[in-house]
Amino acid sequence: MTFLGVDSTDVLQADFDSDLSGGDTTFQLFSLRNLINFLLGFSWTGISFFNIINNTIVLISVAFFVGCVFVFLFFIIIKQVQKLEEDNSFKIENTLNKSAEVYLTIPEKKAGKGKIMISINGSFHELEAMTEHTEKITSGNVVKIIKIENNIIIVQPI
Repeated sequence: MTFLGVDSTDVLQADFDSDLSGGDTTFQLFSLRNLINFLLGFSWTGISFFNIINNTIVLISVAFFVGCVFVFLFFIIIKQVQKLEEDNSFKIENTLNKSAEVYLTIPEKKAGKGKIMISINGSFHELEAMTEHTEKITSGNVVKIIKIENNIIIVQPI
């Protein structure tokens, strides 16, 4: 489970910060998880080839190399899993050129604010809206979002 990155991080804490990249990353070279991955590769290689490789120096070198490969493989697995990450946070810019339903009547020509209901990324949002048209837009009508000014949606009727 540790080799696949599914271990618990709440129980064991490291005494030092070993983030060598200087940035915000989930991979740290000197971590308990990487130590366990290294020891997993190192120990099983040593045990597996103990009777095959008679020279102790060569056996330790091969086991050390396999331990480093295990850490590298873990790094590759984590990078591939991070590619599956998706950002579903709401950004008001994602509403441009979308259609929405008027929730509270929108007064004419920026005389006041109304509200619209719009679905973005599978969730509904209630946002303040205004119109530049000379007629008010009543509840239940469908509108198109044409621009955004100071986090207020500007709409036009469809």
